Amino acid sequence: MLRKRIIYYILAAFVAGNLLLIYIQYNSTKNVNSLIDGNEKVISELKIRTDLQELSKNITSVQNAVTGTLYTKDSSNLEVYRSKIKEVQRNIDNLQKISDDDTSIKYIDVLDPLVHEKLLLGKEVMDTLYSSGKDAAEKLISSVRAKELNDSIRAVTRIIESSRQKLLASITSTINNSGKRALSFSTILIVLVLVSGAVLFWFIITVMQKQNHLITQLHATDKRVREAVRVKENFLANMSHEIRTPVNAILGFTHLLERKELDSESKEYVQTMQKSGENLLAIVNDILDLSKIEAGMMRIESAPFNIRELVDQVELMFKPKMSEKKLQFFIEVDDALPEILEGDGNRLTQILVNLVGNSLKFTAQGSIAIKIINAGTIDNTVNTRIIVTDTGIGIEKEKLQHIFGRFQQAEDSVTRTYGGTGLGLSIVNDLVLLQNGNLYVESEKGIGTTFNIMIPYKISSSQVSHAIANTDAVSNTAVFDKVNILVAEDNEINQSLLKHLFQIWNLSFDIAANGKEAVKKVGENKYNLILMDVQMPVMDGYTATAEIRNKLKSDIPVIAMTAHAFSGEREKCISYGMDDYISKPIREDVLLALIKQYASTKSSANGRITSSTMSSEKTYKYISLQYMKEISRGNVDYEKTITEQFIEAMPNELNVLEQSWHNYEIDRLRQSAHNMKTTISVMGLNKLLENYLDFLEYNDLDENTFYVNYSPLQFICNEALEEAKRFYKTLHVLTPL
Repeated sequence: MLRKRIIYYILAAFVAGNLLLIYIQYNSTKNVNSLIDGNEKVISELKIRTDLQELSKNITSVQNAVTGTLYTKDSSNLEVYRSKIKEVQRNIDNLQKISDDDTSIKYIDVLDPLVHEKLLLGKEVMDTLYSSGKDAAEKLISSVRAKELNDSIRAVTRIIESSRQKLLASITSTINNSGKRALSFSTILIVLVLVSGAVLFWFIITVMQKQNHLITQLHATDKRVREAVRVKENFLANMSHEIRTPVNAILGFTHLLERKELDSESKEYVQTMQKSGENLLAIVNDILDLSKIEAGMMRIESAPFNIRELVDQVELMFKPKMSEKKLQFFIEVDDALPEILEGDGNRLTQILVNLVGNSLKFTAQGSIAIKIINAGTIDNTVNTRIIVTDTGIGIEKEKLQHIFGRFQQAEDSVTRTYGGTGLGLSIVNDLVLLQNGNLYVESEKGIGTTFNIMIPYKISSSQVSHAIANTDAVSNTAVFDKVNILVAEDNEINQSLLKHLFQIWNLSFDIAANGKEAVKKVGENKYNLILMDVQMPVMDGYTATAEIRNKLKSDIPVIAMTAHAFSGEREKCISYGMDDYISKPIREDVLLALIKQYASTKSSANGRITSSTMSSEKTYKYISLQYMKEISRGNVDYEKTITEQFIEAMPNELNVLEQSWHNYEIDRLRQSAHNMKTTISVMGLNKLLENYLDFLEYNDLDENTFYVNYSPLQFICNEALEEAKRFYKTLHVLTPL
């Protein structure tokens, strides 16, 4: 209401100001025109005065010419006489042109016959001189008539001059008044402009001050909101993890219990527990995904995937439930769709699982179908259309627009009857949008629903797809003929990992602890490939690659290694002269494929590495040994070495983080957080800790935000250390004496 009132005040002031300016401009113009008219009248009066003066002068000249001719009989006076008569006539004509309302006009009318009579008298004198002689002419000049005529002309002339003088005074007074008024209005206009400028300046300053105050408040509010969101996300992440751990245990033991011989009632209880646990786990996963999306932490990866295999996995996942509800499940993939696409296969799986699960929940009979078609290929990008159709309960048309909202379902009764939180379709919508796709739904009550999705995927090159899809690539030993690799890596755990893999592959290699050392080694030795960590002390990987390319003029293939998982990281690495990119933690199959791609190799199936027969029977709450087992492939010595390095490095890195904060060494803190991602990866802690480490590496910190992220990080790391020590003891037991 106040804002509207201010707008009305501004409009009123604007209108009043314009009206005032129009009034001032009108009067100013009027006075200026009056000044112009007055000046023209003054000029006219001056001309009239000049004509009167010339008339008197010329009459006198005519009289003098007559007198001169009379007494001197000089013929030249006759010429003067004739010219002066013409000038007198011209003066009279000019005076007759006066058109104002002044009384002098009637006197000019009186003067005109007197002047003509005077001229006739002069002519008469001249004629008398030549006809009757000098005496007769002198007598005529000195006659009473001549004297009266002269007096009358002088008297009328003075009257006219006096009248014109009064008129000139009146005009001058009018001019003065108009000038004063024009000056007054100009002064008013200047004052008005200055006052308006001052008011406008004050208004602008006031508005700016209010805006700055509002911006400050908004900034503070935004900071509080972001802090609240971050606390909420941390809470959700921690709680979801804490909830999922016991839920997974419940589901596991319920599954074991289900295998035992139970009576029908007990079996029903177990099945109810199983379904409830699965529903609870799905809800927790949905909330975690939702929190990641809201926090902008949901990352869309780009990697080759086989879309037909992906759909087959979804089919296998839902087949038992389809059979249980006696539903038909149709899968159709367009033959025109390329086999291998590049994109986030995991998110596509999540989309399909949510959509099929949604259809399964609301379909009691009939069928559910997945159809994937090629909707057109442009510049190596295929528009992939995914259609999920069911014969379920359907949705009313007026409620379709609300189903993608969070915690929204078609009707309140749906939640009571079918369960669910209403998050599944919202997550699907967010995931589609994150992949630059679009989604719409068609439905009819009682007939069914169709979800139509379009997502653009790049067509994977055959070389990469073959390397990724070849499941035997990792299990075979690779023999590299005269291949020497330089590893630029400062992290000891990552060094140990690469040493272990290269020894398995019989690869020759050198290690450089920083970029400067790597540049030196390239200048001294011959290498076929360089694995370059992008963040190292002394000289980072980007700078080192630039020096290798520009100073050493070397075209050795350089593969970037980085813990960054942001979009555009590969393009950034290539812009610095690198040839390709591999993310940490390093996957063995991806690394081997890159080495095969950029170094001359030949593969052999001989000497197949035997998978580890040793497996950890111990269940750990925090650490995961899957990645270590995948890399070690049964090599207990490697597992011991890598575990020792983790146990030794973790307390030091935690201490560096805290000390860097206390010493306000933010760059060192960020570098330590980045390096720590490699250290924790060997124990499978990335999913638990990457959010905290990302926050410490990239966000602005204060006392509160640092400890909100550091405290859970420290707690989980300390717990993981204890579990790593227990695992290390099992390795000692298993090591042959």
